Amino acid sequence: MAVYTYVAKDEKGGMFTGTYTDVNSASTLRSELDKMGYVLVKARRGKQDVKGRRIGGRVKQSDVAAFAYKFAGMYTAGLPILRCLETLEQQADSPAFKNILTDVREDVGTGSSLKTAFAKHKGVFSDFFLGMVEAGEVGGKLGETLEMSATYLEKQVTLKQKIKAAFAYPVIVTVMCFGVVTFLLAFVIPVFAKLYAQVKVPMPGPTLVLVALSGIVRHWWWAIIIVVVLSILAVRRLLRNALFRAKWDNFKLNMPVFGKLNRMLVSSHFMRTFAMLSSVGVSVIKSLDMASVVAHNHRVSEITMEMQKAIQAGSTMSDSLKKYDIFPPVIIQMASSGEEVGMLPDMLGKGVELLDKDIERVINALLVKLEPSLTLIMGMVVAFILMGAYLPMFDYMGHLK
Repeated sequence: MAVYTYVAKDEKGGMFTGTYTDVNSASTLRSELDKMGYVLVKARRGKQDVKGRRIGGRVKQSDVAAFAYKFAGMYTAGLPILRCLETLEQQADSPAFKNILTDVREDVGTGSSLKTAFAKHKGVFSDFFLGMVEAGEVGGKLGETLEMSATYLEKQVTLKQKIKAAFAYPVIVTVMCFGVVTFLLAFVIPVFAKLYAQVKVPMPGPTLVLVALSGIVRHWWWAIIIVVVLSILAVRRLLRNALFRAKWDNFKLNMPVFGKLNRMLVSSHFMRTFAMLSSVGVSVIKSLDMASVVAHNHRVSEITMEMQKAIQAGSTMSDSLKKYDIFPPVIIQMASSGEEVGMLPDMLGKGVELLDKDIERVINALLVKLEPSLTLIMGMVVAFILMGAYLPMFDYMGHLK
């Protein structure tokens, strides 16, 4: 069976879009729509994968956040879940996301829970989202948990965008420096080397280094590409190894310059997830479990297991947090205050908001130090190349005098 995306018109002349997965041709689709009282306006056949679904591209987390907001609003307004999913499926702009929502709607229609239907697409719906949906279904607060999920996803997307925007300039400078150096080594240095060879000028150490590097870039560029590709594949393979991944995660939290920022980011993800899950009635132990999954850090997973044991033994949340330097003082203070007044999730949520502002300040402070450092390094590299290129010329002119 083929998959068709179509535009149709109802009896009142209203236009709407949809996806049909069980027809062989456009004429069959037209007949099916005629039976329902609709008139086919336009149809487009899509590609299929092994399951007969239309292939799309990558689904953005901003699309998932918008979906969660709409779903929450429609469900809170009293619409049935299937009707919500059907409407949102028709409104989806992304072909990939429309395909996923079709699958979710069909699974829910055959009796699956929302959490089970969404869980089939873990690459799109995060563990946090699945946990919130499950909590909403069990506790009868689906509209509330969906809206909280949307807020969480929106904040995560905003934070990532801020980090990308902040580090865009250093990345551009680094790429430009690499491009300039490669150009000089590939096209400029060979001209000088040929000239010096013709006039038989002795070349000093820096010039010999440049000539050697130029030869590598010009004649062994394919080997450099192979080495880079193999290195990337090797790193990816190593990251799949549990022992190496654990050491790498621990290094990220303690690395020079960026260690503090990484600890703050991990703490923000962890505590926001815990606070939101706790606020909708999920137990402290299960909330910690889900928060450690969302944090994606082996060290945090170890800390979580230790905290769970301490809390089960009667320790408070704030006392457990104090044992680990990964959690900033503002989070520990908010946790302590929240436990005193019986508002732990709310106070932790406010603490995370303050932490996010601190993250922005740390990023700005890093950029203040990073940008001039990169400029200085780039200047030193270019100066070394120019020095190596022109030193023999100065020596030659000195001999002429």
